[in-house]
Amino acid sequence: MNSQGAILQRDCDAVLIPAGTKVKLIAGEPVTITQELGGSFTVYINGNLARIDARDADALGKTGPQNFQPSETAVTHGPVDEEAIWEKLRTCYDPEIPVNIVDLGLIYDLQILSLPNGDNRVEIKMTLTAPGCGMGPILQQDVENKLLSIPGVSEAAVFSVWDPPWSREMMSEAALLELGLM
Repeated sequence: MNSQGAILQRDCDAVLIPAGTKVKLIAGEPVTITQELGGSFTVYINGNLARIDARDADALGKTGPQNFQPSETAVTHGPVDEEAIWEKLRTCYDPEIPVNIVDLGLIYDLQILSLPNGDNRVEIKMTLTAPGCGMGPILQQDVENKLLSIPGVSEAAVFSVWDPPWSREMMSEAALLELGLM
């Protein structure tokens, strides 16, 4: 996506990148949208990068996806399609890098556990590109919300792990090509 300018149409919450600090952006402020992937927006404002969640897309004059949060009516029992999980994970993006977290190599493990009541719990072990990144909790919540929107998933748990440490070698060929590293 090419960067595009916008004027905030209303106050909205955002998270500073990479610190992860929550801030309030004020209506009327000019921003530059640098990334619009996976339902969230990365904007440049006052010399900083910030992430705006899909629920606040209208503040940018945009429409967010309908499934950015678990639905009250989501089917939480029955079989779970593992490929559907991987597809949904591919809609989660690092706010600084235009590559999804699967192709970045941030997902280390995925387990589907059958619960005694017939429901399913999905557990993910993931890492970040840098241990000090304040965006970790934001990405974890994004992954969890998206998992809970998948039919058959009633519980989701996302754990941060640091072993092995992430390195460029964990990226897929597609990610390396997208970033011009191959």
